Amino acid sequence: MRRSLLLVVAGLVMLVLGFIYYALDPSTSDAFPRCSFLSLTGYKCPGCGSQRAVHALLNGDVAGAFRFNALLMIAVPWMGLCLFAESRRTRNPRLYARLNPELLMSLFLALTLSWWLLRNIFDW
Repeated sequence: MRRSLLLVVAGLVMLVLGFIYYALDPSTSDAFPRCSFLSLTGYKCPGCGSQRAVHALLNGDVAGAFRFNALLMIAVPWMGLCLFAESRRTRNPRLYARLNPELLMSLFLALTLSWWLLRNIFDW
């Protein structure tokens, strides 16, 4: 019962947040937080542009979302698959094991660090 209630509440929160990100443009609205790392250093973090990317994606602009944060567009489907595998961990341990090997996690970390470095060098 508790898990069901938690899932319902999480789903409702996601719907509300989704509507807010759909309706309000983070580029022009002061309702969204700004990146502290960018404000302090002048460099983009791996997540910079994620709010604008989510807004663009919810409004059907896949190319725009990719321009705002390409890593997010790659990571979201993978994270969704990992969350699905986590929810089925006891029922399907092989799926979980295949999606969470140490090598894959290390590669994703290397990809994130490379994205962080390259987007600041080439101003992506």
